[in-house]
Amino acid sequence: MNVFYEESGVFKVGTILADNTTSLQVEASHGKRTKIKAAAVLLRFETPLLSEFMSQAQKITDELDTDFLWECCASNDEFASNSLAAEYFGHAPSPVEAAAVLIMLHRSPMYFYKKGRGRYKAAPPEALKAALASQEKKQRQAELQARYVALLRTFVLPEEFKPQLSSLLYQPDKNTIEWKALDAASAANNVSIPKLLEKCGAIPSSHDYHVNQFLQEYFPEGTGFGSLDSEIELNDPLDLPVANIAAFSIDDATTTEIDDAFSVTPLKLGSFRVGIHIAAPALGITPQSALDQAAVQRLSTVYIPGKKITMLPEAAVNHYTLGEERLCPALSLYLDVADDFTVTATKSCIERINVVSNLRHETLEQDFNETTLRNNNFNHPFSEELKLLWGFSCKLEELRGKTNDINNEKIDYSFEINNDRVTIFERRRGSPIDKVVSELMIYVNTEWGKQLADAGIAGIYRSQGNGKVKMSTSPAPHQGLGVSQYAWSSSPMRRYVDLINQQQLIALLSNETPPYTKQSDDLLIAVRNFEMIYSVYGEFQRAMERYWCLRWLLQENIHTTSAQVIKENLVILDRLPLIVRVPSLPQALPGTYVELEISEIDLLERSLNAKFLHRQEA
Repeated sequence: MNVFYEESGVFKVGTILADNTTSLQVEASHGKRTKIKAAAVLLRFETPLLSEFMSQAQKITDELDTDFLWECCASNDEFASNSLAAEYFGHAPSPVEAAAVLIMLHRSPMYFYKKGRGRYKAAPPEALKAALASQEKKQRQAELQARYVALLRTFVLPEEFKPQLSSLLYQPDKNTIEWKALDAASAANNVSIPKLLEKCGAIPSSHDYHVNQFLQEYFPEGTGFGSLDSEIELNDPLDLPVANIAAFSIDDATTTEIDDAFSVTPLKLGSFRVGIHIAAPALGITPQSALDQAAVQRLSTVYIPGKKITMLPEAAVNHYTLGEERLCPALSLYLDVADDFTVTATKSCIERINVVSNLRHETLEQDFNETTLRNNNFNHPFSEELKLLWGFSCKLEELRGKTNDINNEKIDYSFEINNDRVTIFERRRGSPIDKVVSELMIYVNTEWGKQLADAGIAGIYRSQGNGKVKMSTSPAPHQGLGVSQYAWSSSPMRRYVDLINQQQLIALLSNETPPYTKQSDDLLIAVRNFEMIYSVYGEFQRAMERYWCLRWLLQENIHTTSAQVIKENLVILDRLPLIVRVPSLPQALPGTYVELEISEIDLLERSLNAKFLHRQEA
């Protein structure tokens, strides 16, 4: 005796080996033995042969008219499959005929709803109509998707994709047939979706692709400030005293947000007064104001080679930047310095300063460098001031215990982009220009952090312990800098935490109630959000610097280059801030110089292939 049964939604046949009432042991025609429940058996038969049963039943099923059978059952309630088979064939159905009807009912769930073992009900007309329409739609979509895939696999962009390119590139809906086609074609061609679209001509600029990807996520409404771009009111105090000093700034040529400037005033017996002057946007940007809320949304200026997105609107930047030949509001820290460069007194105040010059790295470096200082032939309008600041900065570095700091030998890089041509400049971190600016900024951030802490006024501090840097509202040592506390206050136009600290400092110096307490939700939220977004911006900047390094290699037609081993198979290329992995690199000590072959530069993936050639002689 044989049985026709259902197992996991699939119809099968087998010969009964043992019948245990509630279960059966059956053997398939190919010899596999299976234990099944008696309830799974739909019918028993002697003929035809087990090996022929399913093919005969399937042949009859293929000849059945599903629409006709549905019409026959549409007005009925539930029915048994045997009853439908008897009505259709006009006689008691044979096992093969009964099985054929069951197979048809099972594979037509839109037409017939299963109600139990061998029992079904015809779908209501409206439900069937909707199901058939849906099926037809899916079929059309499948055909359309197949056409898209065929075109994409030959790197032809379907016309229908063009209006959707932005969303497909940056904010794809993965349920659309366009995305599914892209996914299928990229898998078939073994390339990433962006690479596939690039080959289709949908990404004409790899640079714009990377930038737009960032903007879509973090600046979805654009980089403008809306009404603040044209409607802005800045009301600084009118009674600020004007300092009797001549201040100058030191920045690179592209800096427009000039946050800091310096002055040097001779005193008696070889002593002098150093002025560290910080732009004071907090005088006109109060907490919860429109400008403050705009800054809160961005939290920092975004820097990438050849481009920046400012934290504040251009009008606010132009108003507060320490531009030359202007009287500018500033928060100033004055240091009385003895002839041995010892600080004997400090004073903080809010005032206006006369900025007489904006010095730029590119031209200043020619006159102000280690060679001119060593040979004492430094010829510059601010030579006396800069020499004093150099000596003072060296003393500050010594007091921090950082004279022999290995970081002083590191190289910083700057990028200049002109007509898509990149120039990459190197500057050693411990150069005179770098040391003067960095030491005075470390001092002012340390001192103002101390003043806030001593006054019991909340501030945002940056600390470092065990190599980990964090931000909090509590002062703590910064081991990397060698200071007791450190509160970013020197870039209030570029970093929101600096703006908050400046608002707190202005309240302290004005004997007013500070806008924030240590428990202020706004303060704690600002700390959390700033850390997160500052990390994101920094990562994006490094990614775009990597992009322009690759552009430079292509631009200069570099095929071989030297590199220095960092560790294991990581190296940093010569003259570039570009770290790459070299799988073929043999074991080498950190600091070893090697020669590499460069190939397969991919600007979209921001990658290259580096092959080890040989070690360089020491």
